[in-house]
Amino acid sequence: MEEKTALCELRHLHTAFRIKDNYYDAVDDVDLTIYSNEVLAIVGESGCGKSTLATTIMGLHNPNYTKVSGEVEFEGQNILNISENEYNKIRGGKIGMIFQDPLSALNPLQRIGNQIEEALIYHTDLDVDKRKQRVLELLNMVGIENPQRIYRQFPHQLSGGMRQRVIIAIALSCKPKLVIADEPTTALDVTIQAQILDLLTNLQEEIKAGIVLITHDLGVVAQMADRVAVMYAGQIVELASSEELFSNPLHPYTRSLLNSIPQMDAEDGKELHVIEGMVPSLKNLPREGCRFASRIPHISESSHEENPVLHEVQPGHFVRCTCWKDFYFKEEDN
Repeated sequence: MEEKTALCELRHLHTAFRIKDNYYDAVDDVDLTIYSNEVLAIVGESGCGKSTLATTIMGLHNPNYTKVSGEVEFEGQNILNISENEYNKIRGGKIGMIFQDPLSALNPLQRIGNQIEEALIYHTDLDVDKRKQRVLELLNMVGIENPQRIYRQFPHQLSGGMRQRVIIAIALSCKPKLVIADEPTTALDVTIQAQILDLLTNLQEEIKAGIVLITHDLGVVAQMADRVAVMYAGQIVELASSEELFSNPLHPYTRSLLNSIPQMDAEDGKELHVIEGMVPSLKNLPREGCRFASRIPHISESSHEENPVLHEVQPGHFVRCTCWKDFYFKEEDN
């Protein structure tokens, strides 16, 4: 079996946002390793900290309102400690990001060609002609027909799927070692979603990059991911290979997410499982005990750890807290 190479390591990562005079962790003590040539999916409901984790790696938080601590080790250095100028050499060059909303990520006043070319100007020494040639290659690579025409157009002249392809072209323009894709198929129709996912898979195989895929779509995860990290309330609550996670989910939150998906072979009249309650707000988030406990009140308090940690229950399969051992779905209670 081919040995995996660690590309980026997160150690005790915290990202806290200021609310009035206090700071509250949106990413809370996350440890995670991202490997080359793999797709690591990060899943969870909205508000669980997935996008905050991505923007922390990219160094996109305003230090006046955010406190970041811990380590993000990339190419042997903790990039959280480097200057903004040094970060700019990595951001867009060695680490690319596909943003969730392509319309807001693109400059409405600049032509598409110029926006893709910007990273090439900053991170390469290509001359004008070679930069244009590279931009046209990228547009062609992401499946855009007639790249010469698209090169001259503005974002508002393109469809949602076309704009998403442009965002991918920008992210991959300098052949980054790490690509962070934040909800890359949100708001796209099913046909375009499939094309975008195939595109990402093919490009990942071509440039051997590590991909962090942030999504709440478990169907996308099953199709693309090698490993899956499940986030809840700022913490990783389960981490396993994709095959293991779908065949043997253990944490109550993971099982609840999977049980909420409509099934083709479900019994007639069977109601869809609904997870009780909602993700707590940042300010009201419980900082002690199991953070999912309030949403599974039918499980006894003694089932939870006072200070839940990740346990390796099987090789490569980690679960937070011991409540998974006693968890059952309330509708199964006779």
